[in-house]
Amino acid sequence: MDLADASLVLLAEELGSGRIVSTDQRDFNAYRWKHREPFDNLLDLSG
Repeated sequence: MDLADASLVLLAEELGSGRIVSTDQRDFNAYRWKHREPFDNLLDLSG
């Protein structure tokens, strides 16, 4: 996890929302906020 990813994870925890915008889909498919919830990447490039 790099500094940018860690910042988004901490911000999600602070704001109580896992909605993010990131081009780093591989990592954010693995990261969880609140230790269990997957992130909802609003910039989903898979589809």
